[in-house]
Amino acid sequence: MISVTKLLMQDSDHYGDGLRYHKDSGKTVHGTRKGHGPVVVWNCTRTCNLNCIHCYSDSDSNSYSGELSTKEAKTFIDDLQAFNVPVLLFSGGEPLLRNDFFELAEYAAQKGIRSTISTNGTLIDKQMAKDFKKIGISYVGISLDGIGENNDNFRGQSGAFQDALAGIRNCLEEGQKVGLRFTINRHNYKELPDIFKLIKEENIPRVCFYHLVYSGRGSEMKDQDISPEETREVLDLIMEKTLEFARINDPKEILMVANHADGIYIYQKMLQEDPAKAQEILKLLGKNGGNRSGIAISSVDSQGWVHPDQFTQNHTFGNVKERPFGEIWTDTDSNEILRGLKDRKPLLKGRCSQCRWLDYCNGNFRARAESVYHDFWASDPACYLTDKEIGLK
Repeated sequence: MISVTKLLMQDSDHYGDGLRYHKDSGKTVHGTRKGHGPVVVWNCTRTCNLNCIHCYSDSDSNSYSGELSTKEAKTFIDDLQAFNVPVLLFSGGEPLLRNDFFELAEYAAQKGIRSTISTNGTLIDKQMAKDFKKIGISYVGISLDGIGENNDNFRGQSGAFQDALAGIRNCLEEGQKVGLRFTINRHNYKELPDIFKLIKEENIPRVCFYHLVYSGRGSEMKDQDISPEETREVLDLIMEKTLEFARINDPKEILMVANHADGIYIYQKMLQEDPAKAQEILKLLGKNGGNRSGIAISSVDSQGWVHPDQFTQNHTFGNVKERPFGEIWTDTDSNEILRGLKDRKPLLKGRCSQCRWLDYCNGNFRARAESVYHDFWASDPACYLTDKEIGLK
C-alpha cells in the first residue's frame, strides 16, 4: 500500500503512515516494524450477500463449515495480541454476516488491536453505524467499483450502489471514519473522475484504489486489466486530484494498493517538476521497502489457514486452530514460500531481478506473477514501468 497523500504532501499525518514509513518498516522480516507483528487481514467468513466478479476469496451466499468459532476466534485474537499485531482487518466474504462480528471486533479493540472493516457496505444501517462507533471500530472501508448500474453489474446485485452509499452516509453521520475501496479495471477506470466527484460531494475522507490482482474470481479477469499506458493516465489523474484537494484545503487520504511501481512512477514524475520533493519521496519509499507480503501484511482465512496476503490464498503456512499465529509467521524452516518472501531478492527472475528500483519495490505482487507465468518468482506482469525507466536500456 502506497499513500499518494504522504508522498506528495509530506507533512500529512495519518495512522497508517507510521506503519508504512517508519525508519524500521523496510528492515523487518516479520512485521510492520521492529517489535511489531504484521497487519492481519482476517477473512472471517466466506459467506457474502453479493457476488462480485473480481472476488479473490470466491465468496457467495452459501454457508461454509469449519469457520472459526467464537471461542477459536478469541483465542486467535489473543495470539495476535501476544505477537503485537497492530491492526486486524475484518474482511470476508462479508464480515457483517458473522453473528458474532461485534463481539469479536470489540474483543480485539479491548486487546489494544486496531479493529477495521472491509465491507461492501450494503448492510450498514444507522444503528449499525452507531454500534461501530460505540465499540471502537477505527475505520470502515466500503467497496464501490463504479457509479450506479456499473457498480451493480460488477457486484452482481441491483441496488448495491445505493445501499453502499447509504452505508457510507450512515457512518459519516455518526462520525465513524469511513472510506472507499475501488478496484481499477477496464470496466470502470473511465469513471474515476466521477468517483472523485462523489468523494468531494459526500465529504468522504479516504479512498484506496486497488490494482487488479489475478486471484480467486479475479484470475478470470487478466484480459480485463488496463494497459500500462492507461495505468499511467490513471496515476496522473490520481496525483492531480490529490494535489487539488490539498489546494482547496480539503485534504483526503488517497492510497494505491497492490502495485509498488506506483511509488517509482510518482517519484519520476515529481523529479521533472520538483526535484527536492522527489528526493523526499524516494526517502519515504526507501523506508517502506516495497511489497511486504509475508512480512508486514498477512491473511488468515475463515478456516484459520495463514497466507502471505489476502490475494495469495493458494499458499498456506499453517492453521491458527493448531498453532499460535506468531509461531506460524516466524517459522521459516517449514515453508519455502514464507522463507523466500522474507528475503526474496535473490529468488526473483526476469525484469524484477534486474530492476534498479528493486530496493523500493521488492518485486511487487507475486500472486500476479504466478497467475500469468505459473512461477511464483517471475516478474510481475502488471509493472508498467518501461525497460528504460527500470535501467535495462
